Amino acid sequence: MSSQETEQETAPAPRRSKITPERAQELYTAVLDMLRESGYESLTMEGVASRSRCGKSTLYRQWGSKPELVVAALHGTRRGLLPRIDTGTLAGDLREAAKAIGEGSGRDTPLMLALSHAALQSPELLCALREALILPELAALDAMVRRGVERGEVAADNPATEFVSAQLLGVMRARPLLEGTYADETFLVRFVEGAILPALGLDAPASGS
Repeated sequence: MSSQETEQETAPAPRRSKITPERAQELYTAVLDMLRESGYESLTMEGVASRSRCGKSTLYRQWGSKPELVVAALHGTRRGLLPRIDTGTLAGDLREAAKAIGEGSGRDTPLMLALSHAALQSPELLCALREALILPELAALDAMVRRGVERGEVAADNPATEFVSAQLLGVMRARPLLEGTYADETFLVRFVEGAILPALGLDAPASGS
């Protein structure tokens, strides 16, 4: 049996809650840091235990397997900034969303790249990736557009409304591949003002507003 197969096994011992929420956050941070550094295939329970100074048996007892630990880390570390944005205008919302997404792109983009290939092989991991990293952002951006339509800022039949979230999140994932650098706050704000707002028929906010 390979070491990788061993990692996937579920520990037979019953699970007991011995890890505090604060300690769990430390472990989740270690897991995600290691994913960004080396990718999913290189992540091991032994490595997490060593990095976080936690017994491997404790990790197995609490989470059972590597996929379960990664899923828990994804769910347990999301900040959920986009749903809180509501400036009163769609242009303002999208500009603030660009700032929030750009501020986290140095953390989230490497994580997405590290997990994407493995997620295609694991339905459980793919589901967790979508639920923890993708769907909440899609829902928040779609809600911003919907509010803009309800306020009469954008026509309900404007075809660009369907693609706002795909544009903003897509360019964040794609820029490292196209240009070798992350889509930071400055870039994403310029993208919103130069590409998304004109397609929606909205004027870009004045710089600095």
